Amino acid sequence: MALINTTTTGVLGSTFYGDGSGDLTVQQNGVTLNKITSAPTFSYYQSSAQSVPVTTNTKITFTSFDWDTTGGMYSTANSRFTPTIAGYYTINGALTMSASFCGGEALIYKNGSNFKSGIGFASGAYSNRFAVSGLVYCNGSTDYIEIFGYITTAQALSAATAQTYFQAALVRSA
Repeated sequence: MALINTTTTGVLGSTFYGDGSGDLTVQQNGVTLNKITSAPTFSYYQSSAQSVPVTTNTKITFTSFDWDTTGGMYSTANSRFTPTIAGYYTINGALTMSASFCGGEALIYKNGSNFKSGIGFASGAYSNRFAVSGLVYCNGSTDYIEIFGYITTAQALSAATAQTYFQAALVRSA
């Protein structure tokens, strides 16, 4: 752990560097103000179309990635994010159906239950897109996050990195 400890009489404009050993703790007069961790982040997307049944909350699979710095916290086997660092995570999910004019929503599930519900575009040529975003606390051991979808017209999801994805990043450790 690297440590920066300043006094209240510190010089404005000073530059401090960590030693590269991992987490960085910022203190003032010996009191911890902030701890900066090596923040895990990922962006997975759907690389093959998945059929979604009508009026059923359905778990969405994400097996391809743009990046993953989590060291195995995201599992492609079950499309589940199980963070091993306790803290607050920003979660983003987007679903695009293969055809327009479909009602529904994207959902963030925490520990198998609906935690946050997203929105869908209600009309027009892009009424087949749904998104959800939320800040979620995870305990670092047993909590897990998944993305689900709910639609009103049976369709398949569009498999493309820019259209159907699941992203997360640690915002602040606990």
